[in-house]
Amino acid sequence: MRIALKVDVDTLRGTLEGVPALLRGFERAGVRATFLFSLGPDHTGRALRRVFRPGFLAKVRRTSVTSHYGIRTLLYGTLLPGPHIGRRAGHIMRAVRDAGHEVGIHCYDHIRWQDFVAQRDAAWTRREFTRAVEAFDQVFGEPAGVIGAAGWQLNRNVLALEQEFGFRYASDTRGREPFFPTMEGVRSSCPQLPTTLPTLDELLGRDGIDAGNAHRAVQEASRAASPGGHVYTLHAELEGMQLMPVLQRLLDDWRVEGFQLGALEDNYEALDKARIPQRRIHWGTVPGRSGLLALAE
Repeated sequence: MRIALKVDVDTLRGTLEGVPALLRGFERAGVRATFLFSLGPDHTGRALRRVFRPGFLAKVRRTSVTSHYGIRTLLYGTLLPGPHIGRRAGHIMRAVRDAGHEVGIHCYDHIRWQDFVAQRDAAWTRREFTRAVEAFDQVFGEPAGVIGAAGWQLNRNVLALEQEFGFRYASDTRGREPFFPTMEGVRSSCPQLPTTLPTLDELLGRDGIDAGNAHRAVQEASRAASPGGHVYTLHAELEGMQLMPVLQRLLDDWRVEGFQLGALEDNYEALDKARIPQRRIHWGTVPGRSGLLALAE
């Protein structure tokens, strides 16, 4: 079984501190990963408007948001101006590529995308999408081949743009296997490699799971069959910082069990492209996460 390691990088702090730590950890483990970067302003503090979303406060209490993100990050976009991540930390992003990892786009403004894209029209979506594409080009001097939406949030126009801009594959959704997506009448030839495994912030504080045993819960989930391989989404702000020991135990256990660890690209190259099914994207819930997410039918 293959497991692709997908690193979502949401904040400036995660880029400056979490990403270098993950690079060191992956080098020690001898594994390759996909890093998806937030490339524009860090407006993490604006996430406070989610306070009335069902399950949001419970998740904040369970996952110790302040300790993981830091007070300064939680003020960006409110009491403090949001720093531009691509301009401040482009050198770290390029170091990831130079170390042999796959790099791609997460978003331009993480909070803006996650909170609004599902309800926005084609013009808004194209503007935000293009900002991310252009910011990636400015950092790396070349176009991205992979994209993965912030918060597993998208709309029908995103699928059309991913095809138009020529992305090889995307990882915007949750599901069981790779698929060609359709959504509200839009069909895309850009395949989705969905996140198949639970994330740490969905597990911690639930059903007796803590930092000492969370790796076992993920490992158990990874034993379930997943055509095309599993995708594990981790976060630079979590596994790259305080939860690094959890990731190290997980990588060790996966190696012992004989899993092949790599980047999204490795899972994609191993696919039989002629057998990728068509799936409809719909909205649904995932245990441990607030709000609705884009799920494969």
